Amino acid sequence: MPTKYPVICGPTAGGKSSLAMGVARRLKEMGHDAELVSADAYQVYQHMDIGTAKPEPAELAEFPHHLIDAVEPEEPFTLAQWLERAEAAIDDIKNRGAVPIVVGGTHLYIKSLMDGLFQGPEPDPAIREALRALPTAELRAELERVDPEAAARIHPNDERRTIRALEVFRQTGQTISSLQTQWDAEHPRDPGRFLVVLNWEAAAINTRINARVREMKAQGLIAEVRALHDAGRLGPTAREALGYKQLLAHFAGRCTEDEAIEQIKIETRRFAKNQRTWLRRLQSTPGSVALSPAESDPGKMTQIVIDSMFTTQ
Repeated sequence: MPTKYPVICGPTAGGKSSLAMGVARRLKEMGHDAELVSADAYQVYQHMDIGTAKPEPAELAEFPHHLIDAVEPEEPFTLAQWLERAEAAIDDIKNRGAVPIVVGGTHLYIKSLMDGLFQGPEPDPAIREALRALPTAELRAELERVDPEAAARIHPNDERRTIRALEVFRQTGQTISSLQTQWDAEHPRDPGRFLVVLNWEAAAINTRINARVREMKAQGLIAEVRALHDAGRLGPTAREALGYKQLLAHFAGRCTEDEAIEQIKIETRRFAKNQRTWLRRLQSTPGSVALSPAESDPGKMTQIVIDSMFTTQ
């Protein structure tokens, strides 16, 4: 049996799922069962398939997948809920003698899995209401002023996380970034898991993102979002997903279809830039393995991960 299991992270459209499947297949050839655990904030939602780039049905059938299609899109789903379910799934997989492979691009989830959940102050309804009354641009400007590190990680249009970061600052006088260093100080790392970080140059990943958005449109993304919107199925969290948010603006008459698709490309590229900030932080985790997909073939990368799983270091 492997002595360790991987936690694979990287930018959107960066080949994380393909690598995870390659590792699972190689383990199967070696006589080991493998199961995948998704670390994606939106793949947890049922019916949001194309826009979240879920694995194909054949891939879902090939190996068990956890935390995909876990909740209805009307429901809110928090980091704490994901972490609790992910830890339970990992323990269950290991107890059954199989190998977990964690994979996903929600790097706050990855960070929490590796270093524990940051326990911030309880929400303050009055502060939150006051922040919600401010324009998005004003919220962003305040975040960049008081907590530039958080601003580098949080997407400019991610109002929910922006408000949370500002709420914490107004409550405590400390930035959420500084408070989150509690992770490193207080949470013992599991020596049985290690990070695999996929690194891409900006130009290369932007090309892949543009191609993915075009493919999603061809696969029926607009119809998928329209059906969920018309049925009233998109809750406050689900409707913030990239692709869905921009098309909802189109359905509301605020932009044309072509403009919405272009905005999806633009916002996804911005998101990937923010992910690179997270990845630099994650890559400093002791024992992490850095891979450059643009410079290495899939088989070689798979073997590097496999070798790392069987090392005693």
